[in-house]
Amino acid sequence: MDIDEVTKSPPPPSGTPSQQERQWAMFAHLSALAGGLLTSAMGGWGFFIGPLVIWLMKKDEMPFVGDQAKEALNFNITVSAIFLILLILSILTLGIGLLITGPIMLIVGIAALVLTIIAAIKANEGVAYRYPFNVRLVK
Repeated sequence: MDIDEVTKSPPPPSGTPSQQERQWAMFAHLSALAGGLLTSAMGGWGFFIGPLVIWLMKKDEMPFVGDQAKEALNFNITVSAIFLILLILSILTLGIGLLITGPIMLIVGIAALVLTIIAAIKANEGVAYRYPFNVRLVK
């Protein structure tokens, strides 16, 4: 499998989503922020829990919600992997690497926050949002 297959966006589901579907899709994106805040005492690694739960609950009955929850899940897994790699680099360099990884973590965190808010707004408008730089592990 090459990199194009991993990062290629699947087509959005057809049809116009109902108001309830749009709200659930918005919740799928925003639940990542809530999961991160709720698990902040444990390092904030709960970003993917909310989208995972919504995807598992709604993927069969609401295609738009399933698509957006899967997109949010993949994005938050990608962001978590980036943070884990940066954390490992910081530890391996005995903290000296924090001079480089610290600002990168801040930039990635702010970008993830902004992209999540944009995705939630688009999902509430009924638009199937695709995150940039998203590795799609869950198909």
